[in-house]
Amino acid sequence: MQGFRFIGTGCAAYGGIPGEYVRLTAEKQLKDAGLWHKFASVFSAGADDADGAWRGEFWGKMMRGACLVYRVLGDEELYGILTQTVRELLARQEPDGRISSYSEDKELEGWDVWGRKYVLTGLLHYRGICRDEKLKTEVLSAACRHADALLRRVGDGEGQIPVTATSEAWGGLNSCTICEPVVELYKLTGEERYLRFAEYILSTGGCAAGNLLALAAEDKLFPCEYPVTKAYEMMSFFEGALAYYEATGDGQYFSVVKKFVEKVYESDITVIGCAGCTHELFDHSAVKQTEPPEIFMQETCVTVTWMRLLARLFLQTGDTKYADRIEISARNALYGSVNTQGCEIYSNVNGKWLPAFLFDSYSPLFNDRRGREVGGSRAFSDGSYYGCCASIAAAGIALFPLMNVLQSENGIAELFYLDGTARIQTPGGQDAVLACEGNAAKTGRTKLSLSLPRREKFALLLRIPEGTAARIRCRGKEYRAEAGLFRLEREWDTGDAAEISFDMQLRELRLNGKTALRRGPFVLARDEQKEDGDITSELHPLRENGRIVCEVLPEQAGEQLRVRIACEDGGRILTDYASCGKNWNAGRSNITAWMNIR
Repeated sequence: MQGFRFIGTGCAAYGGIPGEYVRLTAEKQLKDAGLWHKFASVFSAGADDADGAWRGEFWGKMMRGACLVYRVLGDEELYGILTQTVRELLARQEPDGRISSYSEDKELEGWDVWGRKYVLTGLLHYRGICRDEKLKTEVLSAACRHADALLRRVGDGEGQIPVTATSEAWGGLNSCTICEPVVELYKLTGEERYLRFAEYILSTGGCAAGNLLALAAEDKLFPCEYPVTKAYEMMSFFEGALAYYEATGDGQYFSVVKKFVEKVYESDITVIGCAGCTHELFDHSAVKQTEPPEIFMQETCVTVTWMRLLARLFLQTGDTKYADRIEISARNALYGSVNTQGCEIYSNVNGKWLPAFLFDSYSPLFNDRRGREVGGSRAFSDGSYYGCCASIAAAGIALFPLMNVLQSENGIAELFYLDGTARIQTPGGQDAVLACEGNAAKTGRTKLSLSLPRREKFALLLRIPEGTAARIRCRGKEYRAEAGLFRLEREWDTGDAAEISFDMQLRELRLNGKTALRRGPFVLARDEQKEDGDITSELHPLRENGRIVCEVLPEQAGEQLRVRIACEDGGRILTDYASCGKNWNAGRSNITAWMNIR
């Protein structure tokens, strides 16, 4: 076990789009005190009684992301706003400990337990950043009382309701996702009742329609063949099984989660790092992804939950395949969801135009536009709306830079080579600075420089992405590194640097008669707003030694990568998928990642 961990709060300062999007999320979403008040208000009005919905998820879901953003930025204004909304939530806790958006007459049905899961999640994440010891104690006490109110009613004891019977949706899978924060509560308190409750949930297999853990352990079916196929909730349930392994060391759950993740990757993860070509369902998306869309596809909630599950696995194993997949998801699907143009979205569910949320809910792949639907939208008492994807995205926006530089007992890991600086603590306990420059994802080159008070021997652990190789130069020596985590161990001194060059060939990915192009972590796409004519027309690129001839160009505003590929009829401009189709309210806003290439 590697035992990687995040660096300290506010200890990194990154440039480029990764840094820009974290700051944008804080300013345009997370510092909106009125929005937090609206989220907290649903916990005293039975807000979800009438339609059996999930308004109770918004507060905790966004609180988790906000706390992760705070860990990146160390922003004091944000901290104050989060503290204020936590105090408001605590004031709404009922005498028996319950914090629910359902009245007592309607509780333990619909999405009630799901909402309570997110309340518990939000409280525990806030406690993790809280600097006020008295408030930390209050928050943990409130979390315990909130959980205990559920434990009294749900379980396999006499007079209790089975957890899989607390919701008619997806066989109760949504309710069973509460396993993860319950295990986290056990880690903090050591109270055996929380561990026993988690074990009870795991014993159900997560679903009334079938035992998902047993199916994953058997390793025969793909998740799209399970009795329920809701991608977001299923991955959240398996995250609970992984948390249980972290708490207990029970290897059977670790094995099951790893098998599940590989099956998901094989059958359902698309070229941009998401899943669900039928809105947010596992549906063999790895095969279906080239087809014209039947409905809006690839929910942002799925992207973020996939990234979270991968991050936990990397922190446990140090296996770079998980980091590879995180980067693909972040730089393509997740960044593509950021609504940089402030576009409104017409909701087919609500039959009206909804105001611009910071994040879009769905990601097209073949000749379609963004902004097709607001995922999970629900109205508040004042007539305004919010959605599930808009609430969850901040967690992914923060997770990517949080995973960039990690610490372990015997080294410092650099995963994504984000330009900027990170203040780290060496294995010997020194405060040091690791600086990165070169925009490696675009140029294929980067330079890492160290500053530290005195010489120390330790390892820089350098991720070399799958499908590539690298040359590393350090103090006159040159190393050849293959895909994986390359260990560069030496006695480091201030001013020492490692220069890395990656193989950044354009790769052709072929499926069902179509082709996707990827350079480094970036999937390239055609965009109606960046070229004239039909973006599904056949391209006839020129090749040298079997590879498409291409030239990297200076990127324009909002782009991560711009290239010109040479074609028989001239050239064609392609840009990174995430930058395409951003102004979806304009005419000709379709994009396509899967192309017709001869």
